[in-house]
Amino acid sequence: MAKVYEFLANGFEEIEALAPVDIFRRAGLTVKTVSVTGSQLVESSHGITIKADLLFEQAGDFSDADLLMIPGGMPGSTNLNAHEGVRQAMRRQYDAGRRVAAICAAPMVLGSIGILQGKRATCSPGFKKYLTGATYTGALFEEDGLITTGEGPAATLPYAYHILGYFVPEADVKALQVKMQYAHLMGIEPTQA
Repeated sequence: MAKVYEFLANGFEEIEALAPVDIFRRAGLTVKTVSVTGSQLVESSHGITIKADLLFEQAGDFSDADLLMIPGGMPGSTNLNAHEGVRQAMRRQYDAGRRVAAICAAPMVLGSIGILQGKRATCSPGFKKYLTGATYTGALFEEDGLITTGEGPAATLPYAYHILGYFVPEADVKALQVKMQYAHLMGIEPTQA
C-alpha cells in the first residue's frame, strides 16, 4: 500500500492537515505525520495541539514515500517554507518522479523550491504571488503532473479524495465517499453508489 508523509509545523490549518490523514488511513494507506518543531507536539493555527507520529530528525530521507504533503495555515506554511529539510525533501521527492501535494498557503513552498515553473496551480487567493512561475487557476484543487495543489479549507475533502485516487481504485474512493456521507455533496443518493 502507498506510503504518505505529511509535514507539520506550528500554525498548521487543522482540517487541511487532519482530514487527508483520516481519509487516507480509512482507505488503508500508510500515513505518517512528521513534526518539524523538534517536539512531537505541534500546535495548530487555532490553538489545538496534536501529537505527530515522528520527528523530522527521526524520519529518515523519505525515499520510501509515494507522496509528501504539506497543509496550509499561518504561520504554519511560512514555518514549513523556512525549514530547509522540508524544502529539500519536497524537491528530492519531485525530482525522483514521485508525487507532492500542498494546500492553501503551503503551495508557497513548492513555488519557492522552483517546481511550479510552467505548471497550473491553485492556493488561497492571497498567496498566489508565491506560486513562482505557475499559472494560478483558482480551482478548488489542481493537478499538473506530479503536483497537486488545493485552494483552502473548503477544498480539503475533494483534494484528499482526488489524491487518494492515485493510490486506490476509483470504486474504492467512491465507496469511501459514500461511507463518509460525502456522496450527498456530489448529488448521489447513498443507494445509488
